This record gives sequence, C-alpha cells and structure tokens, in this order.
Amino acid sequence: MSTTAKTALTLGPEAQDLLFREARTANTFTAEPVTDEQIQAVYDLVKYGPTAFNQSPLRVVLVRTPQGRERLLKHMDEGNRAKTAAAPLVAILATDHEFHEEMPRLVPHAPDAGTTYFSERAVRERSAALNGALQAAYFIVGVRAAGLAAGPMTGYDAAGLRAEFLDDDHEPLMVVNIGRPGPDAWFPRSPRLPYDDVVTTV
Repeated sequence: MSTTAKTALTLGPEAQDLLFREARTANTFTAEPVTDEQIQAVYDLVKYGPTAFNQSPLRVVLVRTPQGRERLLKHMDEGNRAKTAAAPLVAILATDHEFHEEMPRLVPHAPDAGTTYFSERAVRERSAALNGALQAAYFIVGVRAAGLAAGPMTGYDAAGLRAEFLDDDHEPLMVVNIGRPGPDAWFPRSPRLPYDDVVTTV
C-alpha cells in the first residue's frame, strides 16, 4: 500500500482492503447461507449512496428457491451457469423505468419533480440506466462490507430474464452471485490504470 493511501484516506487500511484492494469477483463459494438479514443490512447501508435528484430506480430480485434458480439458469450464458447454480444466493439487479412515481416521497421539497423532469419515457430510461448502475455498484461494495464476496455478471439473455422475472418497465442491469468465497475463488488480479493515465488538471 502506498504512503498516500495510508495517510490521505480517513477510512482505515483494513476497511480499504476489504472494500477494494483485496476484494475480487468471486467464482466459487462455500455452502454457508446468506441470510435475509445480511441483505437487508447491505441495502440499508447502500441506499444512502448519492443519485441524481435522489431517484432510486434500483430493484432487487433475490433468487432463493430451487425453482427460481432453475428458471434463472436457462437465461445465463453457458460460462456463468455452473457458478450461478452453486452460489448460496443470487440477486438480479434491475432498474425501474417508472422510478419517477416514487419521487414525491423521495424529494418532498419538490414533489412535482417526477412529472416535471421525467414525463418522457426516453428521458426516464436514460436516467434510470445511469442511476440504477450507480446503485448497483453501491450494492456490490455493500456486499463486500458485509464480509461477503460478490460475483457480478452481465452474461445473460436480457430479454429472457426480463420476461421471466421482471416486466417491460424494468431492465436487468446485472446478476450477482453472493456468498463466502470458496476454494480457488479468484482469478489473478488484473491491472488497473495508474493515476497519471486517468486524472488531468485544468
């Protein structure tokens, strides 16, 4: 860990590692179950992540039953089926294109914001895609904060998934396997771009 990371961040090094440096996308899991209480704790933490206009388009479908898992697997890409079948819990993260209906209670100081700014479907779809993806990213970090591993995937038949579990107002964002990491859970860490290749100052 760099000296800058040790001194410039308020979050302690152990928490930094838990959320980012040591966290990986898990490909195998133990049989230890993931409880509803853990997932509720994850959501009750990450719901405070910022979004535009406090919109909250994320919707989560927890696939727990054997029947639900079987329905899900037929829509996953072949390379994702085995690990999805074996994960203790699978969550379908989707974004709601009708999120604006909840805005009167989410933005009480501007109760007409939903109809004023998001009356057109195309506008809502663009906004829901961005802010739903933000919330999905918060969800993954929240899973890590719970001491669990997340295996997010976008390899699936989106139309099939929508028809099977959602409706025309909801668009799947990703499928996330959740649990304690099992043997050989990680691929080697892939490189990341260094600061100077990403950040410019004007």
